Amino acid sequence: MTTRDKLVLLVTGIFLMSTGSAIAQDSAVDEADVWATIEGQWEASENNDDDWMDEFLSDDFSGWGKESPAPRSKSSTRMWDEFGDSQSKTLEHELYPLAIVVHGDVAVAHYFYTIATEGKDDKVEVNNGRYTDVLVRTEDGWKFIAWHGGEDDE
Repeated sequence: MTTRDKLVLLVTGIFLMSTGSAIAQDSAVDEADVWATIEGQWEASENNDDDWMDEFLSDDFSGWGKESPAPRSKSSTRMWDEFGDSQSKTLEHELYPLAIVVHGDVAVAHYFYTIATEGKDDKVEVNNGRYTDVLVRTEDGWKFIAWHGGEDDE
């Protein structure tokens, strides 16, 4: 192998390593942005922000919580969220990320949660559950296109 061939190999190797590092950095930034979106949605919901669905859900959203008999559209999710807000309020929540995979403009996140709610009867309940969220990258940032999960079975 000539000195020139060794130099080409060395430069190619450095290029490939730097490209891989840049991709890993982009992936870490994407994962952090996805997680910030998930946290933001939970916080907005907890704070009864009336606009959280417009901010966080894509127009073609379809989510299937364990408590619903079928997947719900954005408008159906809005209706049931408003009903739920009239029945109880969220006092606190904590999220426990398990895995986030970003593939181009699509992300899948798996996590556990704990949530404390207070009903009309002033009774406080603490429940645990899990979710899998699917998000898509838009011009306005990451938005939920689907989710599935809910309270763990007792």
